[in-house]
Amino acid sequence: MADITTDVLIIGTGPAGSASAALLSTYGIENMAINRYRWLANTPRAHITNQRTMEVLRDLGKDVEAEAYQFASSQELMGENVFCESLAGEEIGRMKSWGNHPLSKAEHLLSSPTSMNDLPQTFMEPLLFKTACSRGTQARMSTEYVSHVQDADGVTTTCHDRLTGKNLTIRSKYLIGADGGNSLVAEHAGLPFEGRMGVGGSMNILFRADLSRYVAHRPSVLYWVMQPGANVGGIGMGLVRMIRPWNEWLIVWGYDINEPAPVVDDKMATEVARQLVGDPELEIDLISASVWTVNDMYATHLQKGRVFCMGDATHRHPPSNGLGSNTSIQDAYNLAWKLAAVLKGRAGPGLLETYSAERAPIAKQIVKRANQSIGEFGPIFEGLGLTESTDPEIMQANMDKRCDSTAEAERQRAAIRDAIAFKTYEFDAHGVEMNQRYKSTAVVTDGQMEPAFELDAELHYQPTTWPGARVPHVWVFDARGGKHSTLDLTGHGRFTLLTGINGAGWVEAATQVAAELGIDLAAHVIGPRRPLIDHTGDWARASEIGESGCVLVRPDQHVCWRAEEMTSQPDKDLRRVFGTILDLKGRTAAKASEGAN
Repeated sequence: MADITTDVLIIGTGPAGSASAALLSTYGIENMAINRYRWLANTPRAHITNQRTMEVLRDLGKDVEAEAYQFASSQELMGENVFCESLAGEEIGRMKSWGNHPLSKAEHLLSSPTSMNDLPQTFMEPLLFKTACSRGTQARMSTEYVSHVQDADGVTTTCHDRLTGKNLTIRSKYLIGADGGNSLVAEHAGLPFEGRMGVGGSMNILFRADLSRYVAHRPSVLYWVMQPGANVGGIGMGLVRMIRPWNEWLIVWGYDINEPAPVVDDKMATEVARQLVGDPELEIDLISASVWTVNDMYATHLQKGRVFCMGDATHRHPPSNGLGSNTSIQDAYNLAWKLAAVLKGRAGPGLLETYSAERAPIAKQIVKRANQSIGEFGPIFEGLGLTESTDPEIMQANMDKRCDSTAEAERQRAAIRDAIAFKTYEFDAHGVEMNQRYKSTAVVTDGQMEPAFELDAELHYQPTTWPGARVPHVWVFDARGGKHSTLDLTGHGRFTLLTGINGAGWVEAATQVAAELGIDLAAHVIGPRRPLIDHTGDWARASEIGESGCVLVRPDQHVCWRAEEMTSQPDKDLRRVFGTILDLKGRTAAKASEGAN
């Protein structure tokens, strides 16, 4: 007999775990989240928050979205990535990043009702955790996962209460492992991985100091400092990251992974900060110091029976591109509605198999992209002449040559400019953040061809209603002039059907089929003298269907089916589509099995 029972047990309360708990509780699913520590994130590890993640927070509630913006540094303050010899020293170059280039800004504005921002994990995690607990999640801190055993009906998890020193068992129908880069849940589930851990070493130095005189005139999240021979490894690149403008900072400093990890005390931290800032008299207030490893590993399958893993447990990579927390929260958004549908008896267990089919390719993509971004610093080092010698004096002399009035120096300056501009693939990769297109049985294409990307798919988001893609954002209007994003019409834990005036038959069919199958579905007709009006014509263009067609959207705002025009039997088509997406045959079989027992 288990000590505690719940529908879903979540191991870990980081971005993935807390987002899962918040979503499940919002959908009315009983869940419990445990954390081996006594509280939440105590260091601002993840921070870049992209538009897709903000859309998840928006779907959780406008109050959740508003609180995120309240504590975040705005997109404008994320500014331009600066490359320099020190914060007080000579600037080498900079690039407009994070959607702040005017052309990129336009794409951001057209793509989403939300704004990218910088929200450190010390703010994001409590926001998600508070949302979860206030909506019904049962949370236990100082409770450590030990092991799990699953059977045909559920999962029994053994945990260790770190306060009493005793073990307890929790019985759940499903288990989510969101327990980080050294996930025991993933290990015990036997998930398959590719890649390797520990390919590099880094240390974090978190401190307070007023550096406004060096940075306020050129706001940025990231200041890259090039100092030959300054740190372990010879190249001499350190990162000064803004946590709170302009008095809380994080230095990322490399160390040789083949040597013992360094011990960072006040003296060492102050020396490093003075060196990178370029102020020999600087006094800092050291908050904390820690070491971590650069990883290059991803799970090729994310599920074992009733056990699912997500977040850093399945995609382990450096912080390049700012993808970690974002992908973790989006993992949760993909899985939570599927668990809710199955637990409420609205879908068969086959729906849960689509989680891995849809998210495992994303795990691979971001791990590869993040590690590739590290390698793309190489041309900057080469342009500065830092790869030609390991002698710091020669390296500094090579850097200084860029200031000469020679043909060779002109070529060097051009190479440096091109190399810095190329870092847009790390610092302004809007397509990497927004172009996810799912392919699984939870998406029905009916043979419609996937549209090719007209521009670079890593740099530019391309909206489409092709099934599998996130529904495009455009503004539509109500009779009083209020505007509503198409993303606001969707989500909220339910399916949504969007059609035009000539597609009113879809609404009637959808209402009938949803009631018949027990599906939560909203339907919207967009057109003149209707509750929602396409004054600008943007929806007509973005929808890629005729007025009599329809776009069917899943609870996670991804299109799951579309009809370009009215069909002869819309109710039959919707039954067929929902039958595939929700594994209704599996649902019938599951109910029959329950009845037999």
